[in-house]
Amino acid sequence: MDTIPKSKGTWITRFAIRFFTIILAVLIFWILGFFVKDIKSIRGPNYYNIERKHIDQGLVNKKILLENQIDNLSRQIQTQQERQRLIGDSSQNLQQTINQLLELQKLGFQKNIVFSKREQANFTNSLNLFLENQKKYQKLYQTISNLLQKKYNLEDKRKHIKQQIEKQRGPARVEYDTLSEKHRLKLAFFQLALLIPLLTLSSILIIKKRLSIYFPFFLAFGGAALLKVTLVIHEYFPSRYFKYILIIMLLIFVARLLFNFIRSIAFPKIQWLIKQYREAYERFLCPVCEYPIRTGPRRFLFWTRRTVNKIIVPENADKAEELYTCPSCGTMLFEECSSCHKVRHALLPHCLYCGNKKTIVE
Repeated sequence: MDTIPKSKGTWITRFAIRFFTIILAVLIFWILGFFVKDIKSIRGPNYYNIERKHIDQGLVNKKILLENQIDNLSRQIQTQQERQRLIGDSSQNLQQTINQLLELQKLGFQKNIVFSKREQANFTNSLNLFLENQKKYQKLYQTISNLLQKKYNLEDKRKHIKQQIEKQRGPARVEYDTLSEKHRLKLAFFQLALLIPLLTLSSILIIKKRLSIYFPFFLAFGGAALLKVTLVIHEYFPSRYFKYILIIMLLIFVARLLFNFIRSIAFPKIQWLIKQYREAYERFLCPVCEYPIRTGPRRFLFWTRRTVNKIIVPENADKAEELYTCPSCGTMLFEECSSCHKVRHALLPHCLYCGNKKTIVE
């Protein structure tokens, strides 16, 4: 099979391709999020409608009526307590006034001072007003006590009705939870029904088109779809199920990679094979068995893949090129070019001197 050399481009071009591949993946992930969000907007079960089927509406009306009565009593109690407070403040002021008048009368008796009729009338009026306020205060106290008792009775009735409603609300909650779980699974099914085919399609394209010049498009599409599928599964499935799904997906992914690597060694593609041969020649190692290529000035040297660049090649050594076969595996590594008859690399497609092209067998 003939190979067509491909230009790698400048570093800025390669960087731009990787950068815009990531941007494209983000945009695809974004638009997939819009589709998923639209599916999530499907309305689920309405708890209010379900509750109405299970709860006696008469009890609900009684509860509402009792709550209104309790609120009304609370306002009345608050009003009476405010009036009681004002009367209490007035009584306290009157009591201080009466105490002052009594002190003045006491001093008058001690000094034989006779109070006028007007002063006596003021004292009597203050005392009568004080006693009247005390009666009002006691009456308000009794009224507040009666209102509080009514409020407590109504609250007891409301508590009893609320207990009855709560008993009826139990089946409503069970039905709502069941319908909500079904709705969640339905949303998960719709979202995965959209995403799984896209993920499958992107996986097929990545595998089939991995050597295509448009591979970054497929890679961005597949990465965005895989991430969105993972997030949807994590959202709708419990953690104990999600970990198994995640492990199974990783097992499939790793097994597929291992399968591809094994096949790449057993049945290598011509592009990868030529790349492997080129890298081996650069390190002066046999492309098949990695035995050192000891020819020319390197005839009596020793090196490995790591130390090949540290070897000092003798300058006065024989540099004449010659045909060479690996003594370890018997692979022809340098041969005579059929066009210019000079020594060329046997496992590379082009001659070093004349550029003559040969077919590399997989």
